[in-house]
Amino acid sequence: MNTDIENLFKDKVLGHPAGLFVLFFTEMWERFSFYGMRVLLVNFLTMAAIGYNPGWEWSVENAGALFGTYAMLLYITPIIGGWLADKYTGYRAAVIIGSLIMTAGHASMALETEFSLYFGLFLLVVGTGFFKPTMTSIISDMYKKNPEKKDGAYTIYYMGVNAGAFFGMMLCGYLAEKVGWAYGFGLAGIFMLLGTVQFWLAGPLFGKIGAKPSEQHEVELPQNINEESVEVTEEAQEERPNPFTTLDKVLIVISSIIGLGYAINDPMSKIAGVDMFAFLQVGDFEGQYTAVLFALALFLVLVIGRIMRYTRVVRDRMIAFIIFAFFTVFFWMSFEQGASSLVIFARDNVDRMLSGSAATIFNIVNTLLTVIPLIIISYVLFILWKKTFKKIPGSNIVLVVCFLLMWGIVGWMLNRDYNTVAYDVEYAAIEKPDLDENGKQKVDEEGKMKFIYIPVSENTKSDPNHKVVTRTTKIAEPLTFTIGDKLNITPKNNDGSEFGFLDDVRLEMTKQKGVELNRDNGVVAATITKVRDKEVEITVSWFSILNSFFIIVFASFFSKWWESKYNPSAATKYALGLCTMGLGFGLLAFGAFGLVEGVKVSMVWLILAYLFHTLGELCLSPVGLSYVSKLVPGRMIALMFGMWYLAIAIGNKLAAVVGGQIENITKEYSLSTFFLIFTIVPVIAGLIIFVLNPVLKKLMHGVR
Repeated sequence: MNTDIENLFKDKVLGHPAGLFVLFFTEMWERFSFYGMRVLLVNFLTMAAIGYNPGWEWSVENAGALFGTYAMLLYITPIIGGWLADKYTGYRAAVIIGSLIMTAGHASMALETEFSLYFGLFLLVVGTGFFKPTMTSIISDMYKKNPEKKDGAYTIYYMGVNAGAFFGMMLCGYLAEKVGWAYGFGLAGIFMLLGTVQFWLAGPLFGKIGAKPSEQHEVELPQNINEESVEVTEEAQEERPNPFTTLDKVLIVISSIIGLGYAINDPMSKIAGVDMFAFLQVGDFEGQYTAVLFALALFLVLVIGRIMRYTRVVRDRMIAFIIFAFFTVFFWMSFEQGASSLVIFARDNVDRMLSGSAATIFNIVNTLLTVIPLIIISYVLFILWKKTFKKIPGSNIVLVVCFLLMWGIVGWMLNRDYNTVAYDVEYAAIEKPDLDENGKQKVDEEGKMKFIYIPVSENTKSDPNHKVVTRTTKIAEPLTFTIGDKLNITPKNNDGSEFGFLDDVRLEMTKQKGVELNRDNGVVAATITKVRDKEVEITVSWFSILNSFFIIVFASFFSKWWESKYNPSAATKYALGLCTMGLGFGLLAFGAFGLVEGVKVSMVWLILAYLFHTLGELCLSPVGLSYVSKLVPGRMIALMFGMWYLAIAIGNKLAAVVGGQIENITKEYSLSTFFLIFTIVPVIAGLIIFVLNPVLKKLMHGVR
């Protein structure tokens, strides 16, 4: 009688069981929704409350505090979710539970109220806890009898991860920025729901694989590489029990409570002014940071205490693992700027307008970037349909609906960009001297007096003392206007340097917003004076897709490098990853050097930065979790997995907290100085771990 695994391997797609591609698409839609929302959040929160696409006008610091806590918790809840899936629900049920909770989270965020935002983020954190640890566990179950194909399976699976991230950031970002934030958040939720339904309907394909666990469990033990016999003997001795003591358990509980308390308190103290740790404040040093340092000290006592109870080889290896975890914090602190400060930089400081031949080239490149991957993935769906339609027709139909929706949005997006035209428009503005802090009028590099220009809106009160002048600006829309047409415009970005056309719907919403906030609604009367060339405005979110694109391009190269005789040591990979990351920020620091107000940098610098950030990720990522099973004894794996995710969580939180200072540091020093922080810190960390290479090799006792 054939087992479920043998039956699964009967219907193959590209040499792998069809079930792998069901998981591929499930993960793709989940990553689509996750990254689609992620790329919008900070941009939405910090966008001006009145304008072409109004947001909530938060400070970047407050937005970073909220996003950092959200990102931090995403790496904590999977520890709990994985345990629940192992013990109670089973992997497949956990995927469905998590997906449904995340769908509700995206739907809540689309409502754009303060409560719905917080509640939506809470649901996303809980849902991710169920979803994140279970998908790879199902793949592991599927390939128990075919371990030689597991590496290829994970490669295909992670292509789904990157494809979902790529399309999610591109399409959700485009809809949010061009149509409205609710459409971007809503699209993320729609694909999350459809992905859940297609996975649920594919259940018959898996049989009992990933189903609710039975009383007896098969445990896949970590495999150690060949070692010297003396070390194998000594390592075997560590199998003697090393149970958690009462003190261990108390330390875990206290440090966990304080850590979670900080995660919640940080945004709460900044946004709502409620500080649970205010009583611990010492001078200007915030009480919550005092609490965090105390919790870290307790956690170190816990870890050191348990490590010291093991034998020499095991103890040394765990020390090596902790060193890697420590330097992981610095990597993710820099890398995750892509979700906060780099979003703000792309929006406010990068020249994203292309016209004429440059716009045509971008449209062609963007079409190829979008359509070719979509064709390839659609072909995979076609093969899956042929192989599995009789067994899981409902799942296949839902996938086809997903792809028809994707193709429709992609077609609409590309058509809109190809048909966008730039127009010069004239409007009235009040001219005022641009004064410095001493009340003296500023001058430019040529010695000419500088002025500021305030657009005359329909709410501007007439004043005979105002000097009203005619100003010319540019709008770009996929609409046909002629010279002399009258229209209404409003600022598109926070500094008011770019304008967008208000159609009837946006005009009414903008006026209502002005009344609601009791502020100038910013509606400016303008006249078309010139029809220019074709033009395209690259969305802020477009730059974020570069990470996924570069991973797909370079992943195979790095994979071959790691498998060759030139495969560097773990410490060297870390050093390469950190220094390459720093180089990317160094390019941004160079590009932003000497930047003056009103001038924007070329997008080339940001593209190069994402390239080097991705190369750094590909250097460092193979070291990560693989060393948990290689360096950590079985009895400590759960704790050390938690510690590894804790390091990433801390890195994510630090990234948002430090990234939230971009406006303050730029105002006090310069934008270049801000990027130098993320140049110097990773490079120094990389050089330190490179110097530690001989020590780490000795501590690892032969593990590679």
